[in-house]
Amino acid sequence: MNASNVLKLVRLTEKSNKLSSELGQYTFEVFKYANKHAIAEAVEQTFKVTVRRVNVQNYRGKNKKSRTGRPGVGSDFKKAIVTLKAGDKIELV
Repeated sequence: MNASNVLKLVRLTEKSNKLSSELGQYTFEVFKYANKHAIAEAVEQTFKVTVRRVNVQNYRGKNKKSRTGRPGVGSDFKKAIVTLKAGDKIELV
């Protein structure tokens, strides 16, 4: 599987920055159909690092209301937290 068909973007939040600096874990938004093995391969190919563990979480879109009061739903997404081998780093910025 091609890495561009698995990884969407790197999620940069306060929590993900803390995880990356303290534990060597990086957070990615991935496509719905991506599994743990495909995510690990994509990260290894893209960033030339060794992946130790991949945790995956599915998020349902939040319920919203429009200006006129009509109900709507935000987009669903899948998040992957990738743990790297000790000493490996990904330069994001």
